[in-house]
Formats: sequence, C-alpha cells, structure tokens
Amino acid sequence: MITTLTNEVLQEAGELLTLALVILAGVFSGALARRIRLPGITGQILVGVVLGKAGFDLFTEESLHALRPITDFALGLMAVTVGAHLNIRRLRNAGRRLFLLLITEATVVPLMVFLAIWGVARESYGLAALFAASAIATAPATIVALVSEQHAKGTFVKTLVAAVALNNMACIFLFEVARASFRAVAVDGGSSMLAGPARQLVYAVLIGSVMALLMELCARYVIHDHHMATAGVVGVVLTSGIASYLDVSPLLACLLLGFCQTNITRTRDKLIDTVFADFQPVILAIFFTLAGLHLSFEHAAATGLVAFLLFFSRIIGKLASAEIAMRLAHATPNVRANLGMALIPQAGVAVGLVILLQDDPDFAHISDFFSAAVLTVVTASEIVGPIFTRLALNRAGESGKDRTRLIDFLQEEHIVTNFSAENKEQAIEKLVDLMIASHHLQVDRKQLLESVLLREAQASTCFGGGLAVPHGILPDGVPMVGVMGISRAGLAFETPDGRPVHCFVLLGTSSVERDRHLQVLATLAKTIGTDQVFQAQLFSARSPAHATDLLHGEESEDFNYFLEDHSSD
Repeated sequence: MITTLTNEVLQEAGELLTLALVILAGVFSGALARRIRLPGITGQILVGVVLGKAGFDLFTEESLHALRPITDFALGLMAVTVGAHLNIRRLRNAGRRLFLLLITEATVVPLMVFLAIWGVARESYGLAALFAASAIATAPATIVALVSEQHAKGTFVKTLVAAVALNNMACIFLFEVARASFRAVAVDGGSSMLAGPARQLVYAVLIGSVMALLMELCARYVIHDHHMATAGVVGVVLTSGIASYLDVSPLLACLLLGFCQTNITRTRDKLIDTVFADFQPVILAIFFTLAGLHLSFEHAAATGLVAFLLFFSRIIGKLASAEIAMRLAHATPNVRANLGMALIPQAGVAVGLVILLQDDPDFAHISDFFSAAVLTVVTASEIVGPIFTRLALNRAGESGKDRTRLIDFLQEEHIVTNFSAENKEQAIEKLVDLMIASHHLQVDRKQLLESVLLREAQASTCFGGGLAVPHGILPDGVPMVGVMGISRAGLAFETPDGRPVHCFVLLGTSSVERDRHLQVLATLAKTIGTDQVFQAQLFSARSPAHATDLLHGEESEDFNYFLEDHSSD
C-alpha cells in the first residue's frame, strides 16, 4: 500500500522531484558508506538497489526512464575522461605493460569465460562467445569515481585508467566480432565477421576526432570559463547523440573523443576537466544511485549456473591476465600485485551490450537469457567490485596522493633509464629534448638549451655522489618542470669526488619560483647525492616506473613532501 502510494506521488510530482530524491539518496548513502569504511559508490549502488526494483520498488519505470538522458550524459562524460588518460606522450614509458595487458585481457579473460560457459555449463558455442566478449570490459565510471574519491595518483592509477579505456575498446570490438560470427552462422546471407566491428571503430574515430577539432576551434574564440564549460557539455552530448543516431556505441565514441582531444588538441583541461570537476559529486551520486535503482536479482535464479560461472570465471580471468601481463612487463610489485583486483567492476559497456542484443531481432531467441545472466553479474560486480578496487588503490600506496609534492614534476613519463651520452653537452641536449616533449613545453628549444649550457659553463652542476643537476631558465608563468636520466653503468664526466654520474636531473625554472628551485636542489643533493641506500636503489632502477615508486612512495615523503602540508607547518 505504501509502495503504491509512493509510486503515485512520485509519478504525479514529476521528474524534478524524482531527481532531487535520487540526489539526496545518493549523497547521504555515499557519505554513510565512507563513514563505515566502504567506498561511497558501493553505498550509492546499495541504496539504489534497496529503493529500486530489488527492494521497495518506490520509483516507477516512467519516472526513471525520464532521467535516462542524465545517466547517458554522466557515462559519456566519464568515458571522455577515461579516454583522455590515453595520452600517448604521457604513456610513453607505460606502453609495454599496457600492450601486454590489452593482449592478455583480450585473450585470457574471454578464454576463461568461454571454457566455463561452453565446457561446464554446456551452452552453445555462439552464446558462450558472446558471454566471453562481454566479460572483458571494466566499468570506466566506477574506476574514475573511485580514483577521485580516494584522491589517488601515481603509476598504478595511470596504468589502471589507461587499461580500462583499452579493455572497453577491445570488449566492444570483440563483441561485435562474436555477434557478426553468430549471425553469419545462424542467419543466411550474414555479413562478414569484421564488417560490423570495423564500422563501429571507423565511425567512432570519425565522430570523436571531428568533435575534438570542433571543440578546439570553439575554444580559440571563447574567453570566459563558463562558456568553456558549456562547450564541453555540448560536445559530450553531441558525441553521444550522433553516435546513438548512427547506431555506434556512444561509450566508444566518447572514449575516442577524449583520446583525440588529449593527443591532438591543447584544450583538454579547459573543456573536459573543468566540466567534470564542477559537477563531479552530483553527477556521480545520480549515476550510481540510478544504476542501483535499475539493478535486480530477479533473474539470478533463472540463469543459475551460467551467472555463477560467468561471475567467477571473469574474476579469475582478470586476476590471471593482470598477473601474466605485469610479470612479462617487469612492472613494479605494487602494480603487479594489485592491478587484477582493481579491474573487477563491470557496468556501463556490459549493460550497453545487453541493450544492443535486445534490439537485434536475429538474437530474439537468446537475448532474454543473455540479458538475465549479464545483468545478474553486473549487479554483483558493482556491489563487490568497488570494494576490491579501493583495496587495490590503498595497497598500491597511491590513495591520498593527488596533492602537489615538491618534485611532483618527476613522474614516470619524465624519466629514462639506461641513459647514455658521449659527453656532458650531449647529455644536456638529450634531456632538454625530453623535457620539451614530456612536459609539452611551448618554449624556444634553442634558447632553453643555451641557458642550460651557459649555467654549466659558469660552474659545474655535478654535485658528486653520482648526481648532476643542470638547470635552465623558463619564461615567467611556466611552472617548474624537470626530467631525469639514470645510467646504471655511470657516465665518466668530471665530478668533485671522481665518481661517475649515474643520475642527471635537468630542472627548468622561471624567476618567480626561485625559492622552490632552491628547495628542490637541496632535497636532491641531500637524498640522491648522499644517501647511499637510496642511491643503490635509484641507480639500479630497472624502469622509469621503478624509479617513480622510489621518488613518490610512502618512504619518500620525508624529502618529497606535500607542499600544502609543508606550508602549514
């Protein structure tokens, strides 16, 4: 009686009251979950489940359907954010582990699921292939939200978010291959197995790249920030809308919008990050509460063994693929031990694939069963997955690290190992090129190089202890930057103590950051120049990721401190 009355009230009150209740439920449940040490997302999903179909069923289908555009916009915006993490220059040093992870996730995960569904549950080859392909993707919205909630930053986070973007693309492509293969076998005159997937990718690339260029043109003529935010919202909505109209995955199109924007244009920070930062809390509260409202366990019994096998074989596949890829890539222990469990959440893409299959008449005989099994697994994955992802972020030691640190400008993409040079001038020239490329500096290369060489001619910046810190002058307004070159064998340059140089750190500083420059010099000289234990670890770093862990790990906080904490002392 109460439920019926509530449904009638909400239906008569309209969409705005429904939206207000969803926001309030999401905000308060998220805060309550965090107080009891659960991810806020888990609380929002659970309150949605309790209030929605699986619980009191307080909201009508019509009232929830009216909020669909908000959900689509939130998913599109977060997909753009994930795609924007695929910055080719920033991921330069992460290419090997990301490529290996893409290969293992696209083979190990579907193989595990296929063997479970086809070999154990005895379902058909085609249905098992569809389940296998759908299992690859990780929920991008969940990962972005958890990284934000945990204020996480570092090599692990960079690897995780980029991996999510890549496995979503692989999932959509392989699902289209499986769907086309199923149709080609089951329906006379079926199209080529690669025609559908190729069309998806080509159209998504065209939509994403054209929209990125249009937004870049818009940014050149827009001055005020609120106009930039408006352009960002319009860009995301248009991308999703055009993709839907052309029967292309809106999620894939938005991922590629973010990818094109971060690699082709210079306006990502203004057009996407600004929008997401301004509206992030309310967008996430709406999105995950609505996700919970739509989830239901009513199909769990009907799918039984298949849903059980799909859930656990997918998790095993994720853990195994991450372990194999990270071992082959010689990733740092923090990344290798925690990446698999962080990839468990599943939602957006899987739900999109369910809708895609339901709308295809060629799959009418299996769509209900497929939908029931996938939605049951999505429900379980979205409740359990965020807990494991947050645990992985904490175990990796990157939660609470998104604040600026003293040498924050030395990240993985700014470091090279196996550094070599015939002389000091050549070493400086190589580091200047790395600085300009990795920090995307818009400066005169010749002028920057001359400033470094002039300073070096006046007095050697080889400190001894295997450390050299040349530095150059940047124009006012350009923030302090730096790059590092590590040579395990050492470079035989003239030094005060006669030791070869194992670590070159090139700094670029404007005149207004003189104080921070001196702080950085003192820290580098004290830590790298005199601490023999730290020297042994850094000089023998196997990869830029290992060096980054040493510079930004928990043990480094005494010298690479958070600036806001230091300024308050």
